[in-house]
Amino acid sequence: MEIDQTDRRILTVLQRHGRMSNAELAEHVNLSPSACHRRVQRLEKSGVITGYVALLDAREVDRRSTVFVEITLSGQADEVLDAFEKEVSRIPDVLECHLMAGSADYLLKVVARDTDDFARIHRRYLARLPGVAQMHSSFALRTVFKTTALPV
Repeated sequence: MEIDQTDRRILTVLQRHGRMSNAELAEHVNLSPSACHRRVQRLEKSGVITGYVALLDAREVDRRSTVFVEITLSGQADEVLDAFEKEVSRIPDVLECHLMAGSADYLLKVVARDTDDFARIHRRYLARLPGVAQMHSSFALRTVFKTTALPV
């Protein structure tokens, strides 16, 4: 699908203000409400817009600690990777899992209430993941900035 400048303006505004009404969105991007609505529907149907969410403040829901966990597996066979990915996707405290190039095979972003809670997550879930040979955890001291908005 071809994304033009108008689509990019729509996407930029929606990434920052997802609850904006169609009429407000149309005004922001200088389109009629009907043309704007058609474009948004096209972006949704084509998979450019994959969904709408509420973004929560982690501190307000008692998830004050962010931990980045580097995991090295015992092997690279498809069945080892598949088993790991299947199990890690079931851990509720893991927000992201990335297959990496470099020294670690995977990088996880984990949220926890505190260090004791992370110890629970580690014992209950992370230490039981299949195929893990090594694990290194790094606690974020402070989030300088964070965004979910992709540059379009």
